[in-house]
Formats: sequence, C-alpha cells, structure tokens
Amino acid sequence: MQRCRCSPLSHSVPVVAVCTAALLLGNVVIYLYLDSFYQKNDLPIYTRVGCAPQHFKMASMKNCTPWLQCSQISAQVRQLKLIGQGAVKKVYLAEWRGQKVALSRLSSLEYLQDFLHGLSMLQALQGPQVVQLVGFCLENHVFVTEFHPHGSLLRLDTVFAQDQHQQHNTWQTRLSLATDYVSILHYLHNSPAGRRVMCDSNSLEKTLSQFLLTNDFHLVVNDLDALPEVVPSRGLLVKCGHRELTGNFVAPEQLWPFSENGESFSDDVMPGYDEKTDIWKIPDVTWFLMGKVPAGDVVHFHLFQIHEQCKRKDPNLRPNALDVLAVYKSVYSNMVQDNAGSRDML
Repeated sequence: MQRCRCSPLSHSVPVVAVCTAALLLGNVVIYLYLDSFYQKNDLPIYTRVGCAPQHFKMASMKNCTPWLQCSQISAQVRQLKLIGQGAVKKVYLAEWRGQKVALSRLSSLEYLQDFLHGLSMLQALQGPQVVQLVGFCLENHVFVTEFHPHGSLLRLDTVFAQDQHQQHNTWQTRLSLATDYVSILHYLHNSPAGRRVMCDSNSLEKTLSQFLLTNDFHLVVNDLDALPEVVPSRGLLVKCGHRELTGNFVAPEQLWPFSENGESFSDDVMPGYDEKTDIWKIPDVTWFLMGKVPAGDVVHFHLFQIHEQCKRKDPNLRPNALDVLAVYKSVYSNMVQDNAGSRDML
C-alpha cells in the first residue's frame, strides 16, 4: 500500500482554516441559541400597538379609531348585562361593532365628582398599564373601555383552575403579574398627571378589584376613581377618605395616631401621607399573586429583604416603586437562568 507523502506545511494550512471556520460557526450557533433563549425567557413586557392621542385599537382591530363620542355611543354601543357595581358606577358588558366592551354608568349623582375624576385619570394616563379608553359621553355620564373577559384579579385563582389555563399557573406567570403590579405603581407615582396614590386600596380585596387580568396574563389598572395627587414641593399630602381606617393591610401612617390617648377620630386632625402607603401593601398583594405553585417559596425567599424594607414603619425608609421593580426583575431573570442551568446539567 502506498502512503501519501505530503508536506506537513501543505496540510496544516487548510486544516487550521477548517478548524477555525468550524469554531467560528459553532460560536455563532451558540450565540443565536442563547440570544433566542433569553429573549423567550426574559421577563415579559407589554406590547400594544401605539395610536395617536384620543384614539383606541383593540386586539382584533386593524386600525386605530378616535374615541367614541355621545352620538356614537348611543347609536352603536349595545348594553348587554350588568357585570359589576360599586358606589360610583355600574359596569355593563356591552357590544360595539361585534366587539365586546365595558360600559360604565354613573350610579348616583352623589358620586359625580368621583366619576368625573376617574374619567379624567383614564384620559390622562392612557398607556399599556391602564385599561384602554374607547369613548365617553359626559352629558350621559357614561364611558366605554376595553373588555377583559378574565375579569379582576379577584378571579385569578378561578381562572388558573380552568383546564385551558392551568399551564399558565406557574411561578413565572405569577411573578410576572406581581411585577406588572409594581410597574403600575411606579407609573402612577411618576405619571403624566403627577404623583398619584391608589386610595381605593384599604383592603386586599379592594386592591385586587382595581386591576384587570388580560388575555395574555398581564395586568392593567382599571378603577381610577380615587387617585389623589401628592405634591411634595408644596407640602401637599393625601388622605384616603374621611373615615378612620383600621386593620393591618393599610400602612401605619394611615391609622389614627391618637387612639392610645383615647381621642376620637377627627378627619381635620388626621395627618396626611404620600405614595409610600402603596409600597407598604406590595408584599401582601404579591403574597396573594404568587399563590401556591412549585418554586413559589423560592420567589418569596429572594423577595424577603425588599419586602422587609417595604414594611418599615417609617415611610421615609421604605424603597420607592422603582427600587422594588428592579429587585423583582432581577429575581425573575436570575431564577430563569438558574432553572436553565439546572436543566443543562440533567
């Protein structure tokens, strides 16, 4: 058998070139895989096609449409059934051009100012974190918003219990919802309409009722009837209502501070407070949102320190919503990467 006697130099060049090309190709493949992986597993963010101001576009619509006015609401919006009721307004399932919408009507003229305040906040705060305004009619005391069939956060466990949604009942989805909640607080505390405080949040149930669960499992804030403004530069603080607040859910500064002296509650004497009352409530809301899912205890462990800071009695020592949001995003990202590493080792 004859052997091929080739010069070492003549073979070394193509071999090195082939190896180098293979190595580069391998790096490209790995990079594309990792890039794809982290895009799919990064914390979900809102996506809504932007419209011009005073326009709306629901999921199944191709084009943006100007907010509906009185004549259009009267002629085109068909009221179907009552789906919610509070002191300020009644909410009906309605239909507009084959689209399901929510029609809100003032319940009583006694609450007209609250109704108008809520509508003005809807107009001023339109964005991905706020329910989409479809139209309004001041003279008839009605407004129309996008309908979300999952309903409020009060129904979260009911939704996850349904066969078609059980796959979403994971720590990832639930932590994403909690992150949405904190993100909404950050938006309200730094909104185009000033620093706003969620006053309709004197209990866990009331707080949860302010948010709607979207079809793609995100949150939008829905009820904006009680969003007073804090203006630190002018020393302008807020008080959530004119009655005494009690219980552990509200922040310490929202409680009557002179009860130990035997003094009866007086709204005139009650000190005001700021948006740090919202921060106090974050751990309780997140505890509910996380439910009882595998790895939920790991999430609580990683959030323990920031939640401990949220529960500081002195509001000045609590973090702001952006600080909490940064921790939530970091915990989500790190846990996703840890899970991916664990899978790679199997």
